[in-house]
Amino acid sequence: MQTKQEIEQLLAGAGTYPKHRLGQNFLIDLNLMRQLVEAAGIRSSDAVLEVGCGTGSLTEELAARSGYVVGVEYDPILFGIVQKRLANAANLTVLNGDVLESKNALNQAVISALQKALEESGGRLLLVSNLPYNVASSVMANLITGPLTAEFMLVTVQKEVAERMAAQPGQKAYGPLSIVMAAAGEVHFLKSLPPTVFWPRPQVDSAMVQFVRNPNKVAQIHDMELFQQIVHLFMSHRRKMLKACVHFVEGRLSSVQHWPKVFAEAFVDAQQRPENLSAADYINIANLCFEQLR
Repeated sequence: MQTKQEIEQLLAGAGTYPKHRLGQNFLIDLNLMRQLVEAAGIRSSDAVLEVGCGTGSLTEELAARSGYVVGVEYDPILFGIVQKRLANAANLTVLNGDVLESKNALNQAVISALQKALEESGGRLLLVSNLPYNVASSVMANLITGPLTAEFMLVTVQKEVAERMAAQPGQKAYGPLSIVMAAAGEVHFLKSLPPTVFWPRPQVDSAMVQFVRNPNKVAQIHDMELFQQIVHLFMSHRRKMLKACVHFVEGRLSSVQHWPKVFAEAFVDAQQRPENLSAADYINIANLCFEQLR
């Protein structure tokens, strides 16, 4: 693990500096770093994904504890630092590029590397990361809905993202990420993190948050892709009534008939607004649509 001074020296030696536009805020509180790693409960058979390796401070610790680590670093200079520092780590692959192919899909190179890591390690897939703000929600959502799914996530994120992860129906922060996480597992808010534990200091507070996948919950969803489409359809018009939202259907959902019957059988009032529905409500609606469409 690296101190602030060590990180500064590595950046200076590479002729670079923290880039605000890339969300480069390095976790420099080593006690918190240890808490992060311990709370992740990493096993020697686990494959771990880290997004935003920085100078490799957390990466090195993950590689020492897990079966295999796939790191993704967007900044080519930081990528070079990690490659040089951890060149002897046999159970580590670091990729230089965007972790996302699009908002709704992980980069195929990342997926391939994770599949290989899982084959070699034989254990679970975990996300353990100080997540950059601009990709945090999309990365976590994609690791819940597949094609590759993480059984466990332990992340530091800006507090705004943490609030979206754990938000309940009717709350301002409640949105698609809240619904997907509640539908597939449990979110645990572990600790608030002040700006002082990062360098450079961000303008907002952050948080350490845990997500644990629950297979029993996931089994209730008949078609994950259709469930996502239902959430997107209604939450894109979160302040309209449900019965008004169905005028915007597209794709597979265009073939759904008798929406009033769907709402009635899901025990949902069609005059409610999407922002007030629970994850269970969305699952019920999606499953009823699935039954019509199959």
